[in-house]
Amino acid sequence: MKPWPQHPQKILVRSTNWIGDAVMTTPAVRTIRENFPESEIVMLVHPWVSDVFRYSPRVDRLILYDKKGRHKGLRGMLRLVSELRQERFDCAILLQNAFEAALIALLAGIPVRGGYATDGRGLLLTHAVQKINELNKKHEVNYYQRIMQGLGLQPAVNALELFIQGEQIETARRLLSEYTGSHPGKVPVIGFNPSAAFGPAKRWPADKFAELARILCQRTRCCIVLFGSTADRKTAAAIKESAGMEAASRMIDLTGATSLIEAMALIGECDVFVTNDSGLMHVAAALHTPLVAIFGSTDHIATGPFSDNAVVIRKPLPCSPCKKSLCPEKHFRCMRLIDSGEVGQAVLRILAEA
Repeated sequence: MKPWPQHPQKILVRSTNWIGDAVMTTPAVRTIRENFPESEIVMLVHPWVSDVFRYSPRVDRLILYDKKGRHKGLRGMLRLVSELRQERFDCAILLQNAFEAALIALLAGIPVRGGYATDGRGLLLTHAVQKINELNKKHEVNYYQRIMQGLGLQPAVNALELFIQGEQIETARRLLSEYTGSHPGKVPVIGFNPSAAFGPAKRWPADKFAELARILCQRTRCCIVLFGSTADRKTAAAIKESAGMEAASRMIDLTGATSLIEAMALIGECDVFVTNDSGLMHVAAALHTPLVAIFGSTDHIATGPFSDNAVVIRKPLPCSPCKKSLCPEKHFRCMRLIDSGEVGQAVLRILAEA
């Protein structure tokens, strides 16, 4: 295998498909920039992930892979291939592991293509990186950095990073001040993220979040911000209803009401962020927001918050982590056993230390 090009003029980087995975690739993207400071780095990214890289100085521009619109289906994929071919990329680094990612790079005529030799795509790559078993015992940040090492690049510092423009930060502060400004003294802002796209096995129950809200409202003057997508609106409504009038009156429900970049700016302003294992958990970790992460079915070592400012709460049952989207036993004990009081104490400790 020939060495990776030392001075490529134009590099295509294929992003991962989900918010949390994309955040975990940010150290690898920094590695690419630091190894190729003069190259044009273009990120191929799905629209719903694009805000992770929109303002990143590591990336020169984005190409949106719109699988629900202009790039839908086989005809749409071939349209994307044609668009990429016109770009005349010198090489492609595939952070996304699917066969399709390698096929698109090949069909686009990109002469040098690197990534993991997974999903039967080794023959489509000019630089196939082999996975090593020890990665199974490390955080996924190392998984993506291993691709860089396999291509012969010098790894950058292993730290998550996100970039948000000042105007978005000011908008977030203005929104929060509309509530907290009417309350004299310091009002802690606590984010609740009851969502998790993978499935219900990753979601702490709504009644547990509601009980946590009551505990925190009894002990602090807090404002609670509910985060999530449109799909989480019913959960947010259930939390508010179960929490009671006092706690509900201190909640700002933003489920389905923000773009990703707006949610990122708001999470950056939270004093504590209470979250399931989800994309927004990784956003909070990257923004250095103190967080309490609740884990059940998933692996807290591989996909836990990559942060020194995080508390992970889980119950080490014999069946955990099962890595299933639905509980095979249908009782969700790993989540049900996590007590709201335990989570509340973790939040209160963080507030006291701050």
